[in-house]
Order: sequence, then C-alpha cells, then structure tokens
Amino acid sequence: MSAQKPIIIVGSINTDLVAVTKRIPAVGETVIGSDFQIHPGGKGANQAVAVARLGYPVRLIGRVGNDTFGAELRTHLENAGVETTGVSTSDGASGVAVIVVSGNGDNSIVLAPGANSKVTPEDIDANLSILRGSGMVLAQLEIPRETVEYLARVCARENVPLILDPAPAMELSPGIFKDIAWFTPNQTEAAFYLGNKPPESNSQAPAEMAKIFFSNGCRGVVLKMGAHGTYLASQAGIGRLVPAFSVDAIDTTAAGDAFNAGFATALMLGESPLDSAVFAAAVAAISVTRKGAQPSMPTMVEVKDFMKQQRGGIPGQFEMQTGSLLVDLPG
Repeated sequence: MSAQKPIIIVGSINTDLVAVTKRIPAVGETVIGSDFQIHPGGKGANQAVAVARLGYPVRLIGRVGNDTFGAELRTHLENAGVETTGVSTSDGASGVAVIVVSGNGDNSIVLAPGANSKVTPEDIDANLSILRGSGMVLAQLEIPRETVEYLARVCARENVPLILDPAPAMELSPGIFKDIAWFTPNQTEAAFYLGNKPPESNSQAPAEMAKIFFSNGCRGVVLKMGAHGTYLASQAGIGRLVPAFSVDAIDTTAAGDAFNAGFATALMLGESPLDSAVFAAAVAAISVTRKGAQPSMPTMVEVKDFMKQQRGGIPGQFEMQTGSLLVDLPG
C-alpha cells in the first residue's frame, strides 16, 4: 500500500474535555459531575485516524499548540499511523472542546479553536508538494474559512479531488462549489445551505436537494441522513439512496467523520462512488456501536467481517476480494 498516493486531511486537531452530569447547569449554577474523560478529537484528526485505522496511507495538515495537549495530540496521531510532517506547532494553546453531557444525552459544547485558528493559506503553500503527491484531499470547516476556500482553489488547480465536509455549517463563497469533487453535508448542514431552514421543515426530496447543489456548481453530493441512509448523486448521472445498516447505536460521535474517511478510502482503492458509499456506511455503522470518536474507528478487517456478516441484508449483498471491495447492490 506504500506505493499508493496518500489521502491528505487538512483540518482541526483538538482535545475533548468531557464532563458527565445529571443535567447541564444553568447560568451561574454549579453541579456535581459523575464522570470526566479526556479524548483526542477534532474533525480533521478524527478523519485522519479513521483512514489510518483502515490501513490506507494518510497525512494530516494542521496545527497544534506548544502546550502539553499539543505534544500529546501529535504523539497520539503518530501512534495511530498518521503522518504528521504537515502538522505545525504554534505558540499558545491547542484546540480544546469543553463538553458537558447530561444524563439524557443532551450536551453543551464550548469550542476554543486555539492553534486551529492559525491554519492559514501559507500552511497550504508550505505543504504544496504533499498536496500535489496526494490522491485525494479531505477538509472540514473547523479551521478558518478562507483557508479552506484557498485549499479548494489549489486542489482544483492541481487536479486533486477534494471532499468537503461542511461542518460546522457556515456561509461559503459561491465559487468554492465548482472546486469540490464531493460535498458531504448531513441533514442539518444541508438545510443550512438550502436556506437556513430546520431539517424537519425541509420537505424537499434528497434528489431535489442535490439538484440545487448542482446548480451551485457541485459535481458530486453525498447527503448523510443518519438512520435514513445516504443519498449519493453526481452530475455524471448517479442518483441513489444507500440505506443505513441496522445496528444498536450507543454513541454517534464522529459517525460523519467515519463515513467520510471510509468513502475516501474506498474511492482510492478503486471502488465506484456508489460502492464506496456502501463501504463508508459500514465504517460509520461500526463506529456508532462504540464509545468515543477516534477510539470507535474500525480496522479494514473489522469492516470486511461486518460486511460479510451483513450478506443478504440491508443495504445489499457483499463479496470481498483480495485487495478490493466489491459491493453488489440489489437492482
């Protein structure tokens, strides 16, 4: 696999500080927590670790601070198999998410971007040789918008496919869409880009939503709809709903990151977009049966075993071949 062009992730690297309590405190109130955990996070790092766990070469471009968290985050990424030569160290704090989780699953999150806010177009230029040698680039929106938009222009210029996970949703320059190979919003994000309507009030069918994104310049759209599956569409003529796998979910944290990593990996292994979406659905399905973000990401062996176990079930029948993934969807 070393001869294959790597997947490049450009994005955020965080430490998640998670406190669990019966209820989220009101303003000025102190409550007693029942648990506290520290996890590596950030959508960029999550996707990088997910690709590495699947055994595909991956490099991460981003920034950590020169604090203790920064050193720990870098070490964790390297131990997970992520190439970190594109990760720079900035003066100051690393990115941190302070998360309070209530007994019924509600949460309150304060995200302090730290070093992530210092990822600039200069970082893209400094790693241009890495980008030119890649097979695909993944990005999200937890780093400055102008950096992501500059990255999109560079990828288009260098003819490297870009997958953009538009999370958290924010206004983007209209011209960026023509530079994106695959735009992968979830339901909430899709509603935002279609007019700031809440998902439950959006009566548009997935195919209609995809057409609107196409009119903005998108070449490929993957609408991630949770338990309702994924709608895959492209200007090349694809338009297909990929049902979700039926699993007992215990933690949906980073399920979208798992999906994007699986989708990119399968594409790089030569699978069709439709087959890649099914493979990605399997990666995401496994991830939600485990706690945490990066710890939940499955290995290639685990995904293959899962798909074999699902033979004859939703979303289709699967045959695994050495060195490739062959998915036989029902007609």
